[in-house]
Amino acid sequence: MRSWYRGGSLWLSLTVLAVAGLALLAIPTPVQAASEPTPPLGFDREVLSNLSAPSIGPGGSATLSFRLSDPASFFPLAVVSLDFDVYAFNGYPGNSVVQGPLVDAPVLDNGSVSGPRVDVSLSSLAPGTSYSGAVTVLTSVSTPAGTYAIRTELSFRANNSDYLFKSRGWFNDSTWENATTGPGGSATLNLTRLGVSGVVPETAVYVAPSDWPFAIGALIAVGLILVGVGGWAYFRKGPGSRGGTANDPAPGATNAPSAFGTSRKSPGDSRNS
Repeated sequence: MRSWYRGGSLWLSLTVLAVAGLALLAIPTPVQAASEPTPPLGFDREVLSNLSAPSIGPGGSATLSFRLSDPASFFPLAVVSLDFDVYAFNGYPGNSVVQGPLVDAPVLDNGSVSGPRVDVSLSSLAPGTSYSGAVTVLTSVSTPAGTYAIRTELSFRANNSDYLFKSRGWFNDSTWENATTGPGGSATLNLTRLGVSGVVPETAVYVAPSDWPFAIGALIAVGLILVGVGGWAYFRKGPGSRGGTANDPAPGATNAPSAFGTSRKSPGDSRNS
C-alpha cells in the first residue's frame, strides 16, 4: 500500500480534496428578471428531492436518482420536464475549477438521448403523488478524476400557468447576490430578481482516480452533497411574501450551496414566494 494512504498523510489528502470541493465559481449565464408565478412556500422543497450523488470510476457507469412530487394541496402538474446539465468540474486532488464545455466529462443518458444535458419528461403528475426516476451517468477511461457539478431545471404547467425552477448553478455571482442580499446585508431571496418560480437543489458526480480507494471517494461525494442540502434548507426556513422576497432571521448568509459545497455565490439552492 502506498505511503500516502497511511496516518496523517491520508487525512491530509482527504482535507485537500474536501477544501477543493468548496471552491467559489463564476457561472457564465445570468438569469434575467421576469414575472413568474410562485407556488406556496415550501413547494420547491418538496417538488424535487432525493437527488443522489453517484461515485464512479473511469470507464464505468452509475445511476443518478431523483423524486418528483406534487404536494396534495397543489394543482395537477402537466408537461413536466426535468433537465440535468453537467456544467462545472473541480479536479482531483486540488482546487482547480473549470466551467463548460468540459473535455471528456461524464455523459448523462435518459434511455433515449445521451450527452452533457438530458431531460426527463412526464405528461402529468397528480396532487399527492410522486415519481421516482433516474438517469445513467457514463464515463470513459479518459474522464479526468474529480467532482462534476450537475445543475437542474424544472418546468411544468399548473392551473393555466407555466412554472420554472432552477438550481443555483444557473445564476452568476452578481445576479445571485442581488437577489439574496437584503438591507444591511441581511439574508433574503427575491425570486422576481432571479426570474424563476423557485430554486431547487443540484447535485454532483464524483469520478475517482483509478488508484483511489473507491469507498472513500463515495463518502466524500455524498458528504459534499449533504453540506449543500443543509445550506439549501437554511434559505427555505424563513417566511415568504407575495412581493417576491423571503427573509431569513440570520444575517449575512448570502452564500448558497451547490454541488461543490456551501461557500458559493453562484450555483445552488433556495426560494421565496
